[in-house]
Amino acid sequence: MSERIVVVGAALLDAGRLLAARRSAPPDLAGRWELPGGKVEPGETPEHALVRELREELGVEAETLARVEGEWPLRDPYVLHVWTAALHPDSAAPEPLQDHDELRWLTPDELWTVDWLDQDVPAVQKIAAGWSAS
Repeated sequence: MSERIVVVGAALLDAGRLLAARRSAPPDLAGRWELPGGKVEPGETPEHALVRELREELGVEAETLARVEGEWPLRDPYVLHVWTAALHPDSAAPEPLQDHDELRWLTPDELWTVDWLDQDVPAVQKIAAGWSAS
């Protein structure tokens, strides 16, 4: 059995909205929406990886807030962990710099207006449940 590799996704929240990013690559994922993020590198904590990935993919400065409960399998040996995150007050606005061609801020009523990647759906459902509970 191979060792699991953690991929971190960001539930980037701002003013009661969640950021969704539309994939531009690879071809089998292009056009579908995801929580931005990427692979945790050796020696890196998930929190540091998420901050780095958001800087690289979206050009933003952000901080992680809390882990969303759960772990979702991707293709072997990858698993997805999701963290809520917030933009720093002096951060630039997010832009689709890598792997994405469009970004959308979604309100709770708009969450299901995009075609989420299958592996992101359970995390988005947990985020939505958290919104309705607060």
